[in-house]
Amino acid sequence: MYRLINLAIVLLVVVSMLFAIYYLEGVLLLDPCPLCMVDRAILVVIAVISLIALIHNSSGFMRWVYTSLSVLFSGLGIAVAARHIWLQGLPPDQVPECGPDLTYMLEVFPLGDVIKRVFSGSGQCAEISWTFLGMTIPQQTLLLFIVLLVMAMFAHFQQSPRS
Repeated sequence: MYRLINLAIVLLVVVSMLFAIYYLEGVLLLDPCPLCMVDRAILVVIAVISLIALIHNSSGFMRWVYTSLSVLFSGLGIAVAARHIWLQGLPPDQVPECGPDLTYMLEVFPLGDVIKRVFSGSGQCAEISWTFLGMTIPQQTLLLFIVLLVMAMFAHFQQSPRS
């Protein structure tokens, strides 16, 4: 069961990324804001951790390591998505000004400045450009990170296969 849940995590992240890239960007022509790009990077890290856990199929200490890393990055994703939701809820007069895109910032500014600018948000992050079932993209992403967190914890507490 442990391996199946880790496989499900990997597949869920892959499907989510394909949806974002092919539908949101390709069909709807939406450009991801800096916080969306951070969310995507966190999703990739979670998928890699789950893929390694799937292949390793450990019990004991390494299972704790994989679960801890998955929970840590899921929590980080929850925090980023929550910040994004908060920015979208700001009154128009309090929305931060739009800044340069993430690629430009990474090329020009030191990493510390880029991180500070990304998490302070921009006007682009406050825009609501698409909803599904009444939820914005950051709200859907928050739900995804919560599901991934629960799946990682559930996988951890599954019985190890007996020899």
